[in-house]
Amino acid sequence: MHARVLIALFLVAVFALGAVVLAADSHDEAELPGSGTSFEGAVMPAGVRAPDFTLRDQDGGQVSMRDLRGQPVIVTFLYTTCDDTCPAQAQTVRGALDDLGRDIPALAIAVDPPRDTPDRARVFLAKQRALGRIDFVLGSRTELRPLWKGFFIRPQSVAEGHQARFTLVDKRGFQRIGFPGDQATPETLAHDIRLLQAE
Repeated sequence: MHARVLIALFLVAVFALGAVVLAADSHDEAELPGSGTSFEGAVMPAGVRAPDFTLRDQDGGQVSMRDLRGQPVIVTFLYTTCDDTCPAQAQTVRGALDDLGRDIPALAIAVDPPRDTPDRARVFLAKQRALGRIDFVLGSRTELRPLWKGFFIRPQSVAEGHQARFTLVDKRGFQRIGFPGDQATPETLAHDIRLLQAE
């Protein structure tokens, strides 16, 4: 009788351990890059809100992060006279929107004022065939500095260039996913946006 109790307890312990291992494996699998339920970009620390602002775009229209809540937002950082990384970033955003099959808010925050002017921004977006799909957020260095700081971005400088990066902001206005500019593809951006849309 005593032996049977020990065997029963041993079997219960084995089954319980197996359940814990399976649960851990399924949780780890959900976090693996490439699985259908995990983010492809880097998950940012919880609770980092996107900086709120109200500025103008290339057409003089008002852009406010608060007004965009309720849907994911793609944020990238460009300057209008850039001819290497910035066009590639704009094309990545455009490709992600194509992959999604519909547009969501996409913001290009200027990093080189005062050279980033409305006229130059329109020309840049037109060359990228992104007019009406990406809004260039423009302003003075003083107006843009809180955005650069809030998104942890270094603005354009002659010595160092600028940081090429994408940030995905969730429906509640929190920064959730980050991609270095050279590691994002239209497909990975679109994948992570779909996950944010499903939340």
